[in-house]
Amino acid sequence: MPSTPRAGLKRLKVGVLISGRGSNLQALIDAAAAPDYPAEIAVVISNRADAPGLARAATAGIPQQAIALADRAAFAAAADRVLRDSGVELVALAGFMRILDLGFVAAWNDRMINIHPSLLPAFPGLHPQRQALAAGVRFSGCTVHFADNEYDHGPIILQKPAPVLDDDTPDSLADRVFQQECEAYPEAIQLFAEGRLRIEGQRVRILAR
Repeated sequence: MPSTPRAGLKRLKVGVLISGRGSNLQALIDAAAAPDYPAEIAVVISNRADAPGLARAATAGIPQQAIALADRAAFAAAADRVLRDSGVELVALAGFMRILDLGFVAAWNDRMINIHPSLLPAFPGLHPQRQALAAGVRFSGCTVHFADNEYDHGPIILQKPAPVLDDDTPDSLADRVFQQECEAYPEAIQLFAEGRLRIEGQRVRILAR
C-alpha cells in the first residue's frame, strides 16, 4: 500500500516508464514509502503488457497501464494523456527500452530523467558493462540525467562510481553498479522535488538547501 505522507508535505507526482522487470522502479517505490520523501509515484506505464514491473506497481497499490502500441507517435500520445491525467510533474525512465517520439521529449523538456548503468558519456546504449570490461576501465557506475532527443544523453544530474574488479563478469559488475543505481535514482528525484536542480546549458547545478 502507498505510504501516508507527513502532514503538510506536498509530494511531487512522478510517472515512471518501464519495459521490463522494474528493478529501478522498485528502488523508487521503496524510497517513496518513507513518509518524509518528497515525491510519490502517481502512475507506472509500460510499453509491454507482459512487463513484470507492472506487477511490482500493482503490489504497491500504484496505478499502472500497459500501452503496447507499435507506432511511436501513437504510444507517445497515449502515454502523454495518461501522465497528464495522473497529474504527473516529472517523468522517470526506468529501464524503458524504446526510443521516444521527439514531440514527447519536447513536451516533457527538463521534466524527464533517465538512469543509465555507466558513467556517461562513456558506454551509452546496450551492454554497458560488457563495454566497460572490454575497455579495461577501473571504474564503472551509473548516471542520472535529464533526457533529451539523443539516446543516453542530456545534462547530468549525478553519478555514482563502482569499482571494476579483476575477476568481474558483465553480470557481477552489473550487480555492483545496480547497488549504486538504487541510491542514485531516488536521490536525483528528491533533488528535483526539492527544487534544487538548475540546468545551465549542458550542466546541472545542485543548489544548497
